[in-house]
Formats: sequence, C-alpha cells, structure tokens
Amino acid sequence: MSSATMAAAEREDLLALAESLSPGQWTQPSLCAGWTVQDVLTHIVSYEGRSPKELARVAVAGRFSPARMNEVLVREARSRDRQEVLDRLRTFARPSGLTAGFGGRIALTDGLIHRQDIRRPLGLGCDVPADRLVSALSFSMFAAPIRGAWRARGVRVRAVDVDWAFGRGPEVTGPGEALLMACAGRSSALADLDGPGLDRVSTNLGVDHLA
Repeated sequence: MSSATMAAAEREDLLALAESLSPGQWTQPSLCAGWTVQDVLTHIVSYEGRSPKELARVAVAGRFSPARMNEVLVREARSRDRQEVLDRLRTFARPSGLTAGFGGRIALTDGLIHRQDIRRPLGLGCDVPADRLVSALSFSMFAAPIRGAWRARGVRVRAVDVDWAFGRGPEVTGPGEALLMACAGRSSALADLDGPGLDRVSTNLGVDHLA
C-alpha cells in the first residue's frame, strides 16, 4: 500500500474517532501543550485548501517557525463549531498540497501521532495497522519538525509488535506506537517502554524517568 493511500486511511480513522467523541471530550486537553482535542482535529487539516498567498501570510505571522505557524492557524480556527471541523475533515479526507509531501508521509505521520495525542489522554484504545506504523516510525526519525533520531540518540529503539528498529546503543523496547510517541517528544509514552536505554531517552526528552 502506498504512503498516500495509508495517509488517506489514517484520515478516515481520525474522522471516525472525531465523530465518536462527545462534545465534552472535544474540549478536553490533548497531549499537545495548550491544545484541546478540537484544536488537534483542527490542526490536522489546517494547511489544506490554502493558496500560496495564504501560506505566505501564515509563514510571516508565524515568523517562519512551523510550531508558531501551526499555532496561528489553530488560533484563527477556534471560532469554528464542531460541525465545521467535522466537515473540513471530510472535505480533506485525502491529503493535498503541503501535507501530501514525501508521497503522503507528512500527512500519515502527522495524523497518526495526533490521533494518539487525542486518544491517549481520553483513555481510548487504538489499533494502528503495522504498515502505517512502520512507515511513520521510519519517517519520524528524519522529519525536521519531529527530530526522532535526535531524541533517540545514543540508543537502539526496537518495536516488539512490528518489524522495526533504529539506532545503536543500549536498547529501548516497546510497542511501536509508544516508540513513535516518545520519539515525537511525548514523555507520557515512556511508561510503555522498557530496556537499559530508557533512562537515556528520558534524559533526551528532558524528564527524570526515575521520578
């Protein structure tokens, strides 16, 4: 299955998750600092359907920082109601433009990580197809906004549920989803990991695993 097809399937799963959530769950905090569940859902398709002129405006407003640009777009969309957000998720079920970059792996990886940003704090289960997970894990190591290889420096990270590993050094093992989230900077995923290299990853993330 191509990355573009997997990215579209991931968006379909995200839409199904969004539709299943109660209005109260939409307002709950996500794993993204300062963002609610609705903010994360808004962000997923915030770059879709925008002209080069609009993207240039956002880049200037965000001082050309991807994180600040994301914040600009989410802040501008907070007046949308639940139905409007759902409608946009349906309209842009297939990634296009910027998010379709690298054969769709930008949208796939971003969507998969953010789906966990929603479901983890809400205590919801998640079954991620192995092909999507392996593709996202590999891409996250070198994607500039994620910097997975930097967070996993000095260790070997190895998934126990899919055929994927990366790096050298003392091993860190666990479900591929938890490894992806840790390498994306979500320290709460450390609780699902194990191995002699875990303290090193904790240090890389700036947290004390033993606390």
